[in-house]
Amino acid sequence: MRMADLIENKKQGGFHEASEIRFIIQGCTTGEIPDYQLAAWLMAVWFRGLSSAETVTLTLAMADSGTQLDLSMIDGVKVDKHSTGGVADTTTLIVAPLVAAAGVKVAKMSGRGLGFTGGTIDKLESIPGFRTSLTAAQFTAQVQRVGMAVMGQTADLAPADGKLYALRDVTATVDSIPLIAASVMSKKIAAGADKILLDVKYGSGAFMKTVSDAQALARVMVDIGTGAGRETAAVISSMEEPLGTAIGNALEVAEAIDVLSGSGDARLTDFCVLLAAKLLRMAEPKLQLPEAMARSRNLLDSGAGLAKFQEFVAAQGGDARVVQERELLGSASRSLELRAEQKGYIVRMDSSDLGRAAILLGAGRAKKGDAIDLTAGIKLHRRCGDYVGGGDLLATLFFGETVEPAEAKRLIRKATHLAAEPQPVVALIAGTMDAAGW
Repeated sequence: MRMADLIENKKQGGFHEASEIRFIIQGCTTGEIPDYQLAAWLMAVWFRGLSSAETVTLTLAMADSGTQLDLSMIDGVKVDKHSTGGVADTTTLIVAPLVAAAGVKVAKMSGRGLGFTGGTIDKLESIPGFRTSLTAAQFTAQVQRVGMAVMGQTADLAPADGKLYALRDVTATVDSIPLIAASVMSKKIAAGADKILLDVKYGSGAFMKTVSDAQALARVMVDIGTGAGRETAAVISSMEEPLGTAIGNALEVAEAIDVLSGSGDARLTDFCVLLAAKLLRMAEPKLQLPEAMARSRNLLDSGAGLAKFQEFVAAQGGDARVVQERELLGSASRSLELRAEQKGYIVRMDSSDLGRAAILLGAGRAKKGDAIDLTAGIKLHRRCGDYVGGGDLLATLFFGETVEPAEAKRLIRKATHLAAEPQPVVALIAGTMDAAGW
């Protein structure tokens, strides 16, 4: 079997047999297939796609490419929540502590930033001392003891995905439904959780640009999870505007702490309460959604979620004082206020342009292996639906000494669309899905 032949076959729209997909993933894992051939295959898949059978085979082969975590020794139901990626998406840092505070075990494996979307691991590493490299034994022990743990993808857990994930980031093949589905679900299966909630994003700041594409991705991932014996459900949510008001790693950690402290952005807070409630329902099927919502809100209002976050940070070596002392997260050496040049109602805030602006400021990666500035980013002071007058503060930019912010400023202005009259704000949630359908 030759990789060049498999690339040619897929380029022509052909079907891969299961043995061929396993050959590709084995060669990816061992290094026998070079990056340039894997990159060519990824592009062929982007153009030609994969069938349902090919996608399932790819997912399971990626999950089987290394060790799989055995969480059976942990008491109770183990849940995981995953977002397909967005701008200012800090939900993991909020939802996981809320759910863990309710006594439901959260076992999560996360990644780094991909394209213009931030990664949970990068965000957590902005906390001084925080360790994201855990052994399987450390991970499972912490989930049992603390109720939650978040670890970075290790070399022996779905290693094929780790390599393909990095290559997709630099070959413009991120936004492929089968590749996204296989990447997400291979990690979820390998990470061992019993039940999985997916937050599938659509819009300008997501890999899926339309609701229908997000629905298609959700359907594939729910089917993969169900077929692998893991109860899987999905929420379809909008990324037409940033989810929160902070874009950038340390800034997003601070915003997550604000939400858990009860003083965060209302839109982000309400969404996190909903996601937490859905996870509580998955762990306890007899629980009705209104009761689950009330329980989730109480965990937030009582401070139980914040206390669990602090315990989680300390358990992974981080300086838990960041909860009270945000300055421990560090601060960028330079900042700049961006003010409105015109007046009107904000009718659109293009998430992709805002995410790219954050990359230019140093908060994200333009190519594989780039270093990032954990303190860089953007703080938004206005949202869709808000009225701004000339000179009103739109955003604050944070960046390092060597960064020239002119292009980032241009992108932020380009992203912010004004109109003389207000327009309806796009609903955050477009639907939900489980094994039974919508």
